[in-house]
Amino acid sequence: MAPARRKRQLPAGGRRLHLDTFSGAAGNMFLAALLDAGLSRKELTAGLAGLGVPHKLRVSQVKRGALAAKYLEVIEPKTKAKSHSGHATGHRHSHGHGGHRHYAHIRKLLDDADLKPAVRDRAQAIFAALAEAESKVHGIPVEKVHFHEVGAVDAIVDITGAAIAIDALGISHVTATPLALGHGTVETEHGRLPLPAPATLELLKGLPTVPADVAWETVTPTGAAILRVIVDEWRPLPALTVEAIGHGAGNDRPGPMPNVLRAVLGHDSVLAADRVVCLEANLDDFVPEHFDHVMARLYEAGALDVSLQHLQMKKSRPGFLLRVVGRPHDRQDLAARILSETSSLGVRIQEMDRLVLPREIRKVETAYGRIAVKFSVRPNGATEVSAEFDDCRKAATRADAPLRDVIRVAEDAARRTLG
Repeated sequence: MAPARRKRQLPAGGRRLHLDTFSGAAGNMFLAALLDAGLSRKELTAGLAGLGVPHKLRVSQVKRGALAAKYLEVIEPKTKAKSHSGHATGHRHSHGHGGHRHYAHIRKLLDDADLKPAVRDRAQAIFAALAEAESKVHGIPVEKVHFHEVGAVDAIVDITGAAIAIDALGISHVTATPLALGHGTVETEHGRLPLPAPATLELLKGLPTVPADVAWETVTPTGAAILRVIVDEWRPLPALTVEAIGHGAGNDRPGPMPNVLRAVLGHDSVLAADRVVCLEANLDDFVPEHFDHVMARLYEAGALDVSLQHLQMKKSRPGFLLRVVGRPHDRQDLAARILSETSSLGVRIQEMDRLVLPREIRKVETAYGRIAVKFSVRPNGATEVSAEFDDCRKAATRADAPLRDVIRVAEDAARRTLG
């Protein structure tokens, strides 16, 4: 269950995080960058204490090339400090004997930890992505994946810390540039492996990358897992008002660029800008009753909106225009879904700018149960509410009540939260 929200007026713009990954990314680089950008170390430390995993954070000020940056290390009891990510010599996990933590153990640890529900859910999602990648790379069931004890503590702290940071900073949208990938080889628990490390490459499926032209590990598996889960859009720095900038350092490496991850915190104006793709296909033999199924499949593939319009086609045949709006990085999946679910032989694609109002979905308590409501801010600053149809329909069915009454009650409850 999501934590209760304070009664407040919805802000005119949401907080945004942009990650400039010109030297790649790793878990400790992400946390260090956000600490440099203003994340409270006290709040981060207090949140991590809920894990019950003995450790300390050491944060130091360093220089990487011409840039000043923060460098984060995890210190475990009775061990020396470890520079654990930021392009380490390899990912630390093992499927053999000796000290290790089973994925099921880490999953239970997070379930039992004293964490906010939103933090726990995000941390679980990141660890699941990491475990699934390791499972596929090594050809074993995900439940049999083990993380070497040293690397497991690092990964637990990095991943949970990332989830805490997103929550603590009130970040609602994350963008990132394509990940810069190094080349060469790396020594791991499994011997020498090519770069990018196999698990890292598995996690980067479907995500944009560029060559870094350096012979070392620029993106670690933990860094790739964090970004895969938290990044909403891969693009250059979007339009926003910059609030703070942070630099998180990796190990000191020679190369054409400083080995840092740059984080930019900012907020939207009332109208936020992003990029979308519009995919279209003309259909002259489409069975209309199949549209619900096609629409559902497209939403599963990441569509933001799907519509169907009547057309008069060549030779006066009646037909339909199928139009799908989605994120640029989902274009291949959406096109493949259109071509597999319809008889179309081709798809037209345009990329375009989009201006959108700030919005968020919150659950409100009503006599019919908890119902999701969309809150949006108009250009004049007024907040409007709209109850989510599916939630209202389910509640109306459960209570044997008119749908319009459920919608009215949910929207009235939502307006009361605005104060």
